[in-house]
Amino acid sequence: MTTRRTTAARATGVALVIALGLAGCALGGSEEPEPLPTPTATVDAPVKGERNGPPKPDEPVVWPLTGVETAKVKNRPALSVKIENAAEARPQRGLVEADIVWEEVVEGGITRFVATYHSNIPDVVEPVRSVRPMDAAIVAPLDGILAFSGGQGPFIAAVKRLGTQTVEMDIGDAGFSRDPGRAAPHNVIGRPSTFLAQADRQRTSPPPAQFQYARKIGQGTAPQEGKSAREVDVRLSPAQRSVWTWDKGSKKYLRSEGSSASVSADGRRHAARNVLVISTEVFNTNFVDPAGAPVPEHRLGGSGGTGTLLSMGHSVTVRWSKKNLRSPIVLKTWRGGEVQLDPGNTWIELVPRGSGDWSVR
Repeated sequence: MTTRRTTAARATGVALVIALGLAGCALGGSEEPEPLPTPTATVDAPVKGERNGPPKPDEPVVWPLTGVETAKVKNRPALSVKIENAAEARPQRGLVEADIVWEEVVEGGITRFVATYHSNIPDVVEPVRSVRPMDAAIVAPLDGILAFSGGQGPFIAAVKRLGTQTVEMDIGDAGFSRDPGRAAPHNVIGRPSTFLAQADRQRTSPPPAQFQYARKIGQGTAPQEGKSAREVDVRLSPAQRSVWTWDKGSKKYLRSEGSSASVSADGRRHAARNVLVISTEVFNTNFVDPAGAPVPEHRLGGSGGTGTLLSMGHSVTVRWSKKNLRSPIVLKTWRGGEVQLDPGNTWIELVPRGSGDWSVR
């Protein structure tokens, strides 16, 4: 029985081969069969909002504006808020939670902050004040939201023209109120969650990274290549001196307004993992404030200069550049190498070239 089945199978196989051969002759058997296409690898395009493309499989997930590792990044845009720093505005609320804070010189030599939030969203910020001409270049790379109390028309138009969504108290946008315990105009309260709820569909969520970050604290460029730096004394103008002092316990620099500790309304000290001090050209615009003082502007887009980065009790000299108004600041070492910040929050001091200075001790 087995022999018959085997013989039958062989006969069937031979018949099949002959049939295929005849078919091949009928179709032009001298032609080689068409080869199958070679498989090609595909590479995902960079995800919108990621400065360096999607993370590699072995890289941790981090908050884009701090480099701090997290299980999941919230899918929300960056929110920036204008916050006052005149003596009448202190102590402020909400600065402690900011991922990045810029300090800029305005009329009369006083300063204001642009505080940007993404990883932490405070309940309130105070006092919210008006927009200034350099704010457009500061927030444009984030493609997010800028909230402020008001401002001169051309300054507001510049923010919008560069793609940032505005949330404005003066036109009735939601999220603003007055603090009865403070005198106007230093009493505007802002509610970040309400500001974020007004985000349109054009915002980049999450925001693109603004700096390069090391994987772990202590692995950034300043602690790895810099010199010991206990303190940096930043003189922004005759009216404003910002001092940052290294605190080994918190592994951060603590801020002072001159000789007075800079604290939030709830008593927490303002502190930064990274302090970036950069020299900028400042010029007076053709606009004046209500008192008649000229409105200054820090030149940022298409410019650059020198600076100092402080992290983990060390400082390193850097060069900064900003290709255009929409581009983020790029930091290089004096020899042209890439600069990495330590994971954590960052404060940026914009020091007027010629009239301001800083010293590291």
